[in-house]
Amino acid sequence: MNKKLKHALHHDATPGVLLMIAMAAALVVANSGVSWYAQLFETYARVGIGEWEIKKPLILWINDGLMAVFFLLVGLELKREVLYGELSDRKKIILPLFAAIGGIAVPSSIYALINWGDPVAINGWAIPAATDIAFALGILALLGSRVPVALKVLLTSVAVIDDLAAIVIIAIFYTDQLSMTSLAWALAALIGLFSLNKAGIKSATPYVLIGIILWIAVLKSGVHATLAGVALAAFIPTGKDAKDETGLTYRMEHGLHPWVVFMILPVFAFANAGVPILGMSAAMLLEPVPLGIAAGLFFGKQIGIFGAALIVVKSGLAKLPNNVTWRQIYGLSCLCGIGFTMSLFIGSLAFEGGSGSSPGVDDRIGILVGSFLSAIFGVIFLRKACSGIKEEPEETPLDGGLLGPHDSK
Repeated sequence: MNKKLKHALHHDATPGVLLMIAMAAALVVANSGVSWYAQLFETYARVGIGEWEIKKPLILWINDGLMAVFFLLVGLELKREVLYGELSDRKKIILPLFAAIGGIAVPSSIYALINWGDPVAINGWAIPAATDIAFALGILALLGSRVPVALKVLLTSVAVIDDLAAIVIIAIFYTDQLSMTSLAWALAALIGLFSLNKAGIKSATPYVLIGIILWIAVLKSGVHATLAGVALAAFIPTGKDAKDETGLTYRMEHGLHPWVVFMILPVFAFANAGVPILGMSAAMLLEPVPLGIAAGLFFGKQIGIFGAALIVVKSGLAKLPNNVTWRQIYGLSCLCGIGFTMSLFIGSLAFEGGSGSSPGVDDRIGILVGSFLSAIFGVIFLRKACSGIKEEPEETPLDGGLLGPHDSK
């Protein structure tokens, strides 16, 4: 492979750039007047044997199926960070933990205040609480070596905790009526995964096969199917450390990474970001749902993350990382307002099927505007906050996957 191409494919900014391209393509196609865009993702696809079948429109195969693989990768990376990374150090976890909590509580509160009293709109309270880790790290990587490594690590830690919180929120608040029979099958699958782990099985095949059974059971149970990916990750055996290539966690993480970055996330973005914006007026952004999301992402993330960081540092519970300034922390809090992938995903759960004035479309307007403003403002502010800094890039404990640079092995 050409060295320049290989370097580009493994560059930190690649996931974010691909998401930008997919988002732009979706907006262009959705506003070009063609009918195939909406029709394509409404087309039903069926998988079944005899009377047993799963029949869903293509958009749900993407959101429930492909995104389960994305959550499997997120689960593997969360597991690595908790066992071996920054989240394994209790002293280092305080600052990102409180920052993430603030970055969830304040945006959600802003949205809830704006949409209070609307029983449909209030379902979207968690949409502005999410941070798109791939997008945010990709934007940060575009600033190059002027950004301190410690700031990248802090952003990653905040986003990882944010992702973990999003998983919990989805499990608790976006679950339909439960099927006890399907949950029993899911429990049996989990017992099977536990048995494989305890038996020391290091081949991916049996885990994947039982993982598929788990996904089907969770899909039919009423719990969102993507959580099956996180559950599967919990039982994948690890190596002696984060770099142990004999560990199945390491091998699966590195094997899944290119599929997630180059296919799953761009496909998801293309399928979900196509908002018809022609003929829209600025007044439409002032509708409660998009206004709550945009304000939550842009203002809420800044206030929540920076405010929480300021409180814990000034109180002596934590300290700023080396070579990181308060101006850079503020710039980081702006970038965390890029919700995009996770916000779109939660929005698809909150407004599944749409209602009234099409909140399923309105939420995407707010997500795109809030994320765009956060990205632009964050880049401008960080360029100034990091001006004059020339720090050589170095390998960090977060190396690999969506959480950091992915090596070429």
